Amino acid sequence: MPAPQPGFDLIGVGSPIMDLLARVSDAFLQQNVAGEKGGMVLVEHDEMQRIVGLLDARPAYSTGGSAANATYNAARLGLRATFLGKLGNDDLARVYCQAFDAAGVDGSRFKHGAQANARCLALVTPDAQRTMRTHLGAAMTLAPDEVGAADFHGCRHAHIEGYLVFNRALADAVLAAARAAGCTTSLDLSSFEVVNASRDWLFRQFHRGIDVVFANEDEIRALFQDATSDYGTLARKLEGHGVLAAVKVGKDGAWLAHAGQLHFVQPVAVANVVDTNGAGDAWAAGFLFGHLRGWSLPACGALASLLGAETVAHMGPIIPESHWCDVRARALALGPAESMQ
Repeated sequence: MPAPQPGFDLIGVGSPIMDLLARVSDAFLQQNVAGEKGGMVLVEHDEMQRIVGLLDARPAYSTGGSAANATYNAARLGLRATFLGKLGNDDLARVYCQAFDAAGVDGSRFKHGAQANARCLALVTPDAQRTMRTHLGAAMTLAPDEVGAADFHGCRHAHIEGYLVFNRALADAVLAAARAAGCTTSLDLSSFEVVNASRDWLFRQFHRGIDVVFANEDEIRALFQDATSDYGTLARKLEGHGVLAAVKVGKDGAWLAHAGQLHFVQPVAVANVVDTNGAGDAWAAGFLFGHLRGWSLPACGALASLLGAETVAHMGPIIPESHWCDVRARALALGPAESMQ
């Protein structure tokens, strides 16, 4: 008799953040926002309000959060997905839940806090780069003792955002619970700030068992403190720590290293890049969909590249619903025939 299938292909773990999206000039960043362009910095409520108050127009809103974006897109492709993170007690939290429900993401594993929902201000410059300032609100109150193996019961794979590593005890609890429940795991390094603050911890976790690691060009260079090696070499170096290495290099494609093999993923050209916010998350969603459906590495990479490219053609981290039907058809056509079912 065949073994029962898990209830969910994928559980995303991270902060369910509502994104505030605003176009700004490079001069605006230089004059009003401390820190490096392109990174993510946690801020207090007052600092976020200060920056928002300086904008020329009210920001737009979209569901966000690194692992949440990946989970949302993976569910739209057809994975059975759920999410673990803490929502707030306000209207933003309710809107967030409704959006996930509409996308087919199970909301039963959300936890609920007394504070306002987390929000991230994504400041998008004319080069389509995004600089993020995040107030975690209720999401920050998720405590290690609120997470256990029961949260991962019936899930096949857990995808964890690197931002969780800023709370080392919580990240330890999440990984321990996922492993105890028998999940395979993936970790998106999420930001060079995450890597710079946690290199030793990351290497220890790789060797304890993480199946897939996603990194972009800044993150992989920060991880190995290597400013000169080519990205294929760095992907192989990451694979040497016992993981499937996925190294994304934006418009120049990606490198996949696993089981002694190295694959280059051709980029999908985008005529008009609008906003890079969420592109890496969409890339991870495409890869994980293929990976969990048993696709070859080149096919997984091709699907990932397609989703990432479509995301940068629109403002915000979510591909608009009006474009999704065509995108999904093109995406699933990249894999085996049974993927269309």
